[in-house]
Amino acid sequence: MDDQPRITPAGDIGSILFACNINAVRSAMAEAIIKARFPGQIFTDSCGVTPGVQDGFAIAVMSEIDIDLSQHKPKGFEDLDCEFFDIIISFSPEAHEQALALTRNIDCDALFWPVDNLAGLQGSREERLRAYRAVREDIIAKLALYLPEKEDSPATDDAPE
Repeated sequence: MDDQPRITPAGDIGSILFACNINAVRSAMAEAIIKARFPGQIFTDSCGVTPGVQDGFAIAVMSEIDIDLSQHKPKGFEDLDCEFFDIIISFSPEAHEQALALTRNIDCDALFWPVDNLAGLQGSREERLRAYRAVREDIIAKLALYLPEKEDSPATDDAPE
């Protein structure tokens, strides 16, 4: 049996917080993906249990899909500008524990989506890039299931007959 969490489509979501251990790879990627897919439509932020430092491999694999992650500044839960989100999606057990604590007294769902942790990853540059791409694609696939693109309403023909 598959041990992955069941991902069901979300209703109307106005704000999402993504969380992981250090806010340099998984949560940062997810934030950037949502901002690119839904520009100005969904308020999105990300954080880590502890703030890390920018990750060059994450920046490189995101640039492959035309998303600039180079300006991302990793931050921790305590650095958030806002504490009210419709949903918090955590990619690590440690971040999920923090998310549950944060949502204890607010109306906010907290979801746990396990995604590979690349901390301590060894290997050649190409092997590392392959692992980062796999994480990126895993996050993209999960987000596409959870937040499917809204279909545009049928176009009307405004041309005179």
